[in-house]
Amino acid sequence: MTGTSRTDLLAEAFEAHRDRLSAVAYRVLGSHADAEDVVQETWMRLARQDATAIENLAGWLTTVVGRISLDVLRSRRTRPEASYGDGLSELVITVDHGAELEETAALADSVGLALLVVLDSLRPSERLAFVLHDLFAVPFAEIGQILGKSADATKMIASRARRKVRATERPATVGPEQRQVVEAFRAAASGGDFEALLRVLDPDVRLTVDTPGGRVVTLGATAVASGARMLAGAVARHRAVLVNGLPGYVSWREDGTPLSIISFTVADGRIAAIAIVADPARLASTHLPDPAEPG
Repeated sequence: MTGTSRTDLLAEAFEAHRDRLSAVAYRVLGSHADAEDVVQETWMRLARQDATAIENLAGWLTTVVGRISLDVLRSRRTRPEASYGDGLSELVITVDHGAELEETAALADSVGLALLVVLDSLRPSERLAFVLHDLFAVPFAEIGQILGKSADATKMIASRARRKVRATERPATVGPEQRQVVEAFRAAASGGDFEALLRVLDPDVRLTVDTPGGRVVTLGATAVASGARMLAGAVARHRAVLVNGLPGYVSWREDGTPLSIISFTVADGRIAAIAIVADPARLASTHLPDPAEPG
């Protein structure tokens, strides 16, 4: 058998797993572009391997995808100012009337975007463990090999991630307590109260801002609180809304043009993630409520 034919057979075997590998990488990273890069890198590593020495190709590929994805997540943590990812392509904005949350739960589920927002608030190891085990049924022992942890330690990491996800994944969990946390943040940001901002922010809070130049990420309560006061600067009016099922608000300038869409992930009484859309083009293409009715 020639080298070319072995390569062809290996490529065929890899293609049979590509869709699943792409799904794993996308759920871990939340970016189609990054997921494609990870899958391509996985193929290149496989092509350099002696495939006959791989007993379980599916497991080997999943492990490699997991390790590369974990490296990407950790790289984001060390370079929080970097823009990355293709983001969430669709925003569904509904006025938050409070009593109508049961109806909006089905809408957010059909859009299928809220989970990615929640996953953004997890630490890299938590996100990887949750995605691989809860979404793709990878055993804890295999995930532990990726993380360099025991199976028991990995199970604890996944359990911690699961608690965070369950606290925020359903729009039906948006209640008075979560709205109070969001309102406390807005009031503290408007008043420039740094200490109040720190009290309402999770220490590992993640802020993402979609700008005309791309997505910018800030990590940590101190950094987020330091920049939060700028959010209120040009706001003339705002209205409470649900953004893909998450609590938030839309803000407008004095002349009535949209300024931003902000959504919050609230867990354990604190804000774990904030997502801001400040790109005028994206704001213009999103169906927004009427600013004439303040929230």
